[in-house]
Amino acid sequence: MSEEYTSWDRRTPRQRLGRYVLILLAFVVAAASWRALNVNYNYVETAPAEFMDLVYRMYPPDTAYTSDIIGPLIETIHIAVLGTALAVVLSIPVALLGASNTSPNKLGFTVGKLLISFSRSVNVIIWALLFVIIFGSGVLAGVLAIAVRSIGFCSKLIAEAIEEIDPGQVEAMKATGANPIEVAIYGIAPQIKPAFIGISTYRWDINVRSSTIIGFVGAGGVGVELNTAINFFQWQRVLTILLAILAIVVVSEVVSASLRRKVR
Repeated sequence: MSEEYTSWDRRTPRQRLGRYVLILLAFVVAAASWRALNVNYNYVETAPAEFMDLVYRMYPPDTAYTSDIIGPLIETIHIAVLGTALAVVLSIPVALLGASNTSPNKLGFTVGKLLISFSRSVNVIIWALLFVIIFGSGVLAGVLAIAVRSIGFCSKLIAEAIEEIDPGQVEAMKATGANPIEVAIYGIAPQIKPAFIGISTYRWDINVRSSTIIGFVGAGGVGVELNTAINFFQWQRVLTILLAILAIVVVSEVVSASLRRKVR
């Protein structure tokens, strides 16, 4: 006696056809975008030779210049630390507004989401340029640029962590007559503490990288030295600065990963 087996497909023929159409559309859009860029292939052909010429100019690094960039490197770390700390503090009220279970009303929820989107939609270089225009060149513009750019990132992830908390603890505290501040401190904060520490550490790791480039627009840090060396074609100094930046990024990555493991 033969048995008939019916095959099971995850998607219907219409759904599969829709996927193929979307994939084809994506290729068409990518091809149209590449064509619209009007890439000059003459530079592409000479790029390998130009790259090797630049490598010959940069090597060996100017080791005598190392002592001159220690100060800017420390300044870069300070910008990242202060910018991250300021962003974390400011992101807490924004996250409480942007979380659906802690926002006081729909207007507050909308305002929180707008603040999160606005902060994340502008690149850190643009923020740095704006603050340099307002406050002048220096570390203050860099700290504010890093902070404002980081608010949206931190607020978004913290708000998502708040939305995933156990509502029972919050409701129990409200039933005992706790005010909103006490609920936030004793009912919400303990539940999001691991996520909060992980988000802050991860954002600091990102900000160390960002702090190395905002100096190109005068916002302090080692980026100022790098921009100066490039403008004066001091390529051996450029390589020295790039190696120093690489060392800082590697150290920050190790520290960040270590801290994240400890809070798990």
